[in-house]
Amino acid sequence: MKVVVMAGGSGTRLWPLSRAMYPKQLLSLTDSQTMLQATVTRCNGLAQAEPMVICNEDHRFIVAEQMRALGRKASILLEPVGRNTAPAIAIAALEALRQDPEALLLVLAADHVIQNAEVFRQQVKVAQVLAEQGKLVTFGIVAAAPETGYGYIRRGESVGEGAGYRVAEFVEKPNLAKAQGYVQSGEYYWNSGMFLFKAKRFLEELNKFRPDILASCQAAMAATQADMDFVRVDKAAFSACPSESVDFAVMEKTDSAVVVPLDAGWNDVGSWSSLWEVNDKDAHGNAVRGDVLLQDTHDCLVHASSRLVATVGLRDVIVVETKDAVMVAAKDSVQDVKKIVDVLKADGRSEYQLHREVYRPWGNYDSVDNGARYQVKRITVKPGAKLSVQMHHHRAEHWIVVSGTARVRNGDTETLLTENQSVYIPVGAIHYLENPGKIPLELIEVQSGGYLGEDDIVRFEDLYGRQ
Repeated sequence: MKVVVMAGGSGTRLWPLSRAMYPKQLLSLTDSQTMLQATVTRCNGLAQAEPMVICNEDHRFIVAEQMRALGRKASILLEPVGRNTAPAIAIAALEALRQDPEALLLVLAADHVIQNAEVFRQQVKVAQVLAEQGKLVTFGIVAAAPETGYGYIRRGESVGEGAGYRVAEFVEKPNLAKAQGYVQSGEYYWNSGMFLFKAKRFLEELNKFRPDILASCQAAMAATQADMDFVRVDKAAFSACPSESVDFAVMEKTDSAVVVPLDAGWNDVGSWSSLWEVNDKDAHGNAVRGDVLLQDTHDCLVHASSRLVATVGLRDVIVVETKDAVMVAAKDSVQDVKKIVDVLKADGRSEYQLHREVYRPWGNYDSVDNGARYQVKRITVKPGAKLSVQMHHHRAEHWIVVSGTARVRNGDTETLLTENQSVYIPVGAIHYLENPGKIPLELIEVQSGGYLGEDDIVRFEDLYGRQ
């Protein structure tokens, strides 16, 4: 069995924590692990093969770092563009078949919470028996309430001695009355978007119903390129692939679809209210994280990232603070957070895409202050990491080392700097910054000039393959 984790998506309804360049699946929202890490960890003992993570190119270094932090080597497949779940699973299946013609794929989303991991693993083993018989298994969540935000699966006759049921019907998101009827009948499950099947069986069914998708994916995988920890598929071929969900492309059409019930505390954490539901709460129903003081506050979620947040007299409210934004919403209106993100994007504001703290393969930087012709950053470089050899047309830079050791090229000169030492990089000078030490390098960078955008970088050499 190979675990395939789909880690695309932007999670806009969890803004301002989740942003385009650092979405919810890469965040720690319910415990110390990120959602991606928790997804891989809960599969421990199910699969011997290394996991496969499908993500977009912008997130590749963060994904690789999070897998390394788990002590897990992962195959990371890069989607050049988003084409929905059917093509994503197809390229994963094609890649898995290169290694094992009998590969069994456990396809999971990276942004789901499953509170009872042991029950999850038990049901995966139940589903494995059916998948090895050639069934395409999906996991149906035992509905705890008449949710209108989920699609449903109606079960048919039982298969595998009651282990699962034939899929009678996939149902789109219903209105409340229909959802109530579904739950009362006991025949409907929430559609989780998790699957287990043989890679070759999935591709056979995809070829039967959507040969155009399979052909595009085969062309994309015929021209893959290895790049460090990553497998790059051919951009032109994959971009030409139709965008389609796996449900529409295969699961709703095949006669081999089977649903296995799952009652393990599942939640897709699609909004701040759902995150409130899965988090631990105090005696007044409040879920808090960070430096928070509450007075006469009930049934709220309060998340503080960088400073003290105090609330007085609140009921059913979401408060989320980050270094560059504060979001306050009524709990029953959190689905509209996405509209705020749409406005930010339309106005060209960076807050929809980036946090103030930005992660790079070599470390991260925090934009501490800025003005018309200056910008101040706090930069952290990981041990052994090196920024690209580069130059700037419009800005000069002044680096002051706070802790650690820096190896710096400045024009034709290379030098070592330690705590309290500094260097000035003039406009147009070819330069690089490297941490040759064993501890993180911390420094303050002061930029000055007429243009301070991140696109004023001419790279001559880069360890991480960036252009």
